[in-house]
Amino acid sequence: MVNVNTLVIGAGAAGLMCGATAAKRGLSVVVLDHAKQAGKKILISGGGRCNFTNMYTSPENFLSQNPHFCKSALSRYTQWDFVAMVDKHNIPWHEKTLGQLFCDDSAKDIVRMLMQECSSAGAKVQLRTEVFSVQHENGAYFVKTSQGEFSCKNLVVACGGLSMPKLGATPFGYKLGEQFGHSIVPVRAGLVPFTLHDTDKEAFAELSGVASDVVASNDRASFREAMLFTHRGLSGPAMLQISSFWQPGETVAVNLLPNENALALLQEAKAEQPRSGLISIFSKYLPKRMVQVLAKYGHWPTKNLADLSNTEIERVANNLTAWPIKPNGTEGYRTAEVTIGGVNVNEVSSKTMESKLQPGLFFIGEVLDVTGWLGGYNFQWAWSSGWVCGESVAK
Repeated sequence: MVNVNTLVIGAGAAGLMCGATAAKRGLSVVVLDHAKQAGKKILISGGGRCNFTNMYTSPENFLSQNPHFCKSALSRYTQWDFVAMVDKHNIPWHEKTLGQLFCDDSAKDIVRMLMQECSSAGAKVQLRTEVFSVQHENGAYFVKTSQGEFSCKNLVVACGGLSMPKLGATPFGYKLGEQFGHSIVPVRAGLVPFTLHDTDKEAFAELSGVASDVVASNDRASFREAMLFTHRGLSGPAMLQISSFWQPGETVAVNLLPNENALALLQEAKAEQPRSGLISIFSKYLPKRMVQVLAKYGHWPTKNLADLSNTEIERVANNLTAWPIKPNGTEGYRTAEVTIGGVNVNEVSSKTMESKLQPGLFFIGEVLDVTGWLGGYNFQWAWSSGWVCGESVAK
């Protein structure tokens, strides 16, 4: 039996941050993970360069049934606090777009940094260790694992959600929460590509790999970023963002010409280039192949502009500025970047991350019902919630 003050289950972004922070306070800490490598999700993020935070992080960038929950942690450990740690370790970084900060070299730099923080503070990171069961008796937790038994005063659940099962994602964190009386807000895949119905998929098959700047919106959110046609549906940052606000059966409106007033553009073209056709006009603003497919899909008139009625012009303009897409579904957890839903935050202290139902039990990171937008926000939630927890576990 190994006895420690704080046992963290999960050596991802939140778990490593929590382990290092708690150990710096002089506590004995062990961070467990069933994987053979720590920070696996960090390593593949941002195309291998890790979009480790966002300059513009604020509570408005997060989804939760209680949108106020994330405020305390985000204000106490900010994006600039994490940037200061990155700078301390001399890791070069840059802003890409929209405040997204990436490593210049490799995501491995962030994992190395976190492991060094743990090591220098005295937190032990133990990999290849599967947790079998957790019991609570006389104020202590007893955790049975494939590498023996642990006892601890504080147990931190940092084992993430269901996204990217190939990296080892499991529902363990939710089951542990339920074991100790917590309710789970229904989970679903977030920041995930859409799949299309067979007829739409067939119509757009030849556009696979074509990208365009769009505004994707519904009645709850709107995002202006790139959209990418795939062989199964629609991806790219705009689609990933709106997917977190989408429910099955709903339609997403896509503005394919966010820089132009399509109706005014057509009316002007009709006056100045009456013998032109719709495809030649819009091919100046969008990839020609895309315009040809959209024209066929939207049953655009093939007449010259001079012969188009006002009703026909308005229909085509609306087709481009509010193109209605009704996804068949999403790619699911296989490619989802995050899990929406999770441990109900109303049963967790926003100031300490400790369970309100079970003393000494803490939840951090993605296992909670807090989900960030695409662009470094989910990592910042991991750093902030992990730090707050590490500062709060009892001695």
